[in-house]
Amino acid sequence: MTVIRHGVNQSKGSGQKALPFAKAAEADGWLYVSGQTPMINGEVIDGGIVAQSHQAIKNVIGILEEAGYTTADIVRIGVWLDDSRDFWSFNEVFAGYFGDNPPARACVQSAMVVDCKVEVDCIAYRKTS
Repeated sequence: MTVIRHGVNQSKGSGQKALPFAKAAEADGWLYVSGQTPMINGEVIDGGIVAQSHQAIKNVIGILEEAGYTTADIVRIGVWLDDSRDFWSFNEVFAGYFGDNPPARACVQSAMVVDCKVEVDCIAYRKTS
């Protein structure tokens, strides 16, 4: 089995510091996307849970697409919310991306490592030839 690591040395955290992990790792058709916060160019975007949820999900989708996957390939999504009161607002944003064919999902309340309201990761599968 070969493991392909996508985006190594390309991720930047707060203050433009390089992050020591791959954006995603792929093996035998499975793609594991690292947790994505609502950052653009290494900085958390302004805005509340709705804006930050959109950006975190867009970051996940961008990594999926770079690796040749689509949202239809997502099997499971993990969500961390800084404040459990944001659950319904996050759900509304989430539904806009996944509609009638949502993946499995876990959602927990957790303190964030960076100053943001949400983090999202995913596992996707695409049958290999």
